[in-house]
Amino acid sequence: MSISSTIKSIQDIMRKDVGVDGDAQRLSQLVWMLFLKIFDDRESEWELLQDDYQSPLPEAYRWRNWAANAEGMTGEALKQFLDNDMFPALQQLEAKGGDQRAYVIRSVFEDAYNYMKSGQLIRQVINKIEEGVDFNKAQERHLFGDMYEQLLRDLQAAGNAGEFYTPRTVTEFMVRMVNPRLGEKIMDPACGTGGFLSCSIEHIRKQDVKTVDDEAQLQTSIFGIEKKPMPHLLCTTNMILHGIDVPSNIRHDNTLARPLISWGPKERVDVVVTNPPFGGMEEDGIETNFPAAFRTRETADLFLVLIMQMLKPGGRAALVLPDGFLFGEGIKTRIKEKLLEECNLHTIVRLPNGVFAPYTGIKTNLLFFSKGTPTQHIWFYEHPYPPGVKSYNKTKPMKIEEFVAETDWWGSREENQYAWKISIDDIKARNYNLDCKNPHIGEQEIHDPEVLLAQYVAMQADITAWRAQLKDVLNAALKSPPAPLLQRGESQLVQKNNFSEIVENQLTKKSPTLKKGG
Repeated sequence: MSISSTIKSIQDIMRKDVGVDGDAQRLSQLVWMLFLKIFDDRESEWELLQDDYQSPLPEAYRWRNWAANAEGMTGEALKQFLDNDMFPALQQLEAKGGDQRAYVIRSVFEDAYNYMKSGQLIRQVINKIEEGVDFNKAQERHLFGDMYEQLLRDLQAAGNAGEFYTPRTVTEFMVRMVNPRLGEKIMDPACGTGGFLSCSIEHIRKQDVKTVDDEAQLQTSIFGIEKKPMPHLLCTTNMILHGIDVPSNIRHDNTLARPLISWGPKERVDVVVTNPPFGGMEEDGIETNFPAAFRTRETADLFLVLIMQMLKPGGRAALVLPDGFLFGEGIKTRIKEKLLEECNLHTIVRLPNGVFAPYTGIKTNLLFFSKGTPTQHIWFYEHPYPPGVKSYNKTKPMKIEEFVAETDWWGSREENQYAWKISIDDIKARNYNLDCKNPHIGEQEIHDPEVLLAQYVAMQADITAWRAQLKDVLNAALKSPPAPLLQRGESQLVQKNNFSEIVENQLTKKSPTLKKGG
């Protein structure tokens, strides 16, 4: 039975349990079980490789001792063991001799919970995992990415907006072009389930890791931060599967919750590869961690400002951003001006519709830049659909072979039907509007229902987001207490400017067009 079939069977069993309310709880239940199973499989390897290996887990809570036996603990005894013994113990797990694995396990279980009420059904789930999942098999490790994608699709269906899987095709291309190397610190500040980090690990191992010392250096060079507990747990598990034995550098936190200036030189990194959340709004107060000129509640914009701060001089970044950032005005214009003055934004790869289907229909772009020298010109590359394809979807996803043309072009930088260059003077004349159309392809009307529907959905989502932001601004203005007479004029001017900026930014910006290349 394949991993995907095993996961489906497990979820069917969980649906019978009265304690599991909806897909989100079902997935949360599955993920902590998978973590313990995978950790146990890795422990089997560590025991073979290390003569003096000591598990950070008390013997009673190791998967092999309470779960692996199909005829083992079940019913009320199993339920009581989980709720009253194992979970409290793992949530307060202390390290033996400073073993950082204990802290990793504790961080994973701080937000985990056993939702299931039936000990008999719990036993059935455990037996399915034990029977169908063996991550000591290389092929099954490789398939774990497919399982992630299925889990995240289920998360999306469960209404957990903001979590979506970056196709491995895109992560591989971005990592290959930014080319992280051994000895560099690699960071994903919104790491999700760890797709960019796992690709970076594979890339560095293939290029540079030749000795045990090389591997030890790699182990300490991977950094990630994830805000939500379930993706954090999945990322931690993913790192263990990819040979990061102690993924203590994968933190459960909100990267944006710290003042920007607190990211000092010691925390600077060489490479950032990420797909920051976009289309969402940060909680109240987060924007005050940023300078006044860049304060916004748009998550992706804040992440870009943070990435510029995080990078060392000469550091490199690759990130995914939506079309709205390219043509956005107001605060977005100031962010783009800062980016082009402090960094060399050398390449923007414009992706077609459907790359992130079914999670979002918004058109996206891959931005590549290095910190330290200002931008002189920007190369654009419009990624075409392969022959016979009108849009990507679940059954026809993007393939890694499609990026061969960009890879071959990357070193030569010559104009062709998909590639063109724009100078910084032209960008300034456009008021930093980076939504530059391919001059080699005339605009053509299209009538593909899937493309038109995706664009319509994207526009509706955009309208809804900005309506919510305008409502927040109005509510805040109405709730503000009257200012003293001497301050009132200044306060009203600031409110007016902020409100005007948002209105101007959203109501006068260019709407997405239903045309090719737009």
